[in-house]
Amino acid sequence: MQNIPSVDLRDFLSGDPERKQKFVNEIGSAFENIGFVALKGHFLDDQLVNELYGEIRKFFALPLETKHNYEIPGIGGQRGYVSFGKEHAKGRKEGDLKEFWHFGQYVDKDSKWASEYPDNVEVKELPRFNEVGKEAYQMLEKTGIYVLRALALHLGLDEFYFDEYAKEGNSILRPIHYPPITSEPENAIRAAAHGDINLITLLMGAQGKGLQVQNHNGEWIDAIAADDELVINVGDMLSRHTNNKLKSTIHQVVNPPRELWGTSRYSIPFFMHPVSDMRLDCLENCIDAENPKKYEDISAGDFLHERLVDLGLIKK
Repeated sequence: MQNIPSVDLRDFLSGDPERKQKFVNEIGSAFENIGFVALKGHFLDDQLVNELYGEIRKFFALPLETKHNYEIPGIGGQRGYVSFGKEHAKGRKEGDLKEFWHFGQYVDKDSKWASEYPDNVEVKELPRFNEVGKEAYQMLEKTGIYVLRALALHLGLDEFYFDEYAKEGNSILRPIHYPPITSEPENAIRAAAHGDINLITLLMGAQGKGLQVQNHNGEWIDAIAADDELVINVGDMLSRHTNNKLKSTIHQVVNPPRELWGTSRYSIPFFMHPVSDMRLDCLENCIDAENPKKYEDISAGDFLHERLVDLGLIKK
């Protein structure tokens, strides 16, 4: 496969059983074969997208000492600012050439998860930053819930199987800034080859070259979405839960050609996580004689902690 398949969420939402099944079949096939799709018909409108990009550009343009005020110790980078080069891919020592921000889940104070999730960090220099971030977070979460419902049907589960795990899940919205490259990087690229930790990732900002996906022949192909599309991929949690029926695909963000080194790149992934007590044990209907159980039983919370250590965001 040389291209990322394109699907339209409006088929799933149409009320027409044939169109709904068409969407289920298309996204299920794509996630079994390459693990990525481009999605039209999501809940982000152009005004919100433009406003979010405007706010994150303003934030990353703030002086470094101001940004460091929002780097919160002791929470593994799960909220607020994470500075340049701090995160690296699993198995690599070189830090990725990026800085980023984390918006996290919004729950009522009486939620059972209120004490587990750190508070979101307010940026006092930018009065609209947090409000716009929250709205984008909630529209991406809404989109992701419907994608998970389609995947549940594809897997032969109840349509709403994932709802209880995802609706107050430990999801993260991560605006990323890849700054201009000022000197020859030594073994470092903007984001080294990796698989995502979570259930699914919904990515804004894949309209230009940079993001590459590895197909099953080991070839790197460009993942470029249209202006009105999100790129969505399977994360390691969902791949594990489905015993690799749905594939978590290795991907990377490569450095631009030298003539474009002076330019910034921005992208905004939404990492859709479940609540920490969700079991990621392989689903029984994804195990058979040809596909024996590949993974040990584990909870989402324990799996996330292991991976944050691997990424260098939590120290052992």
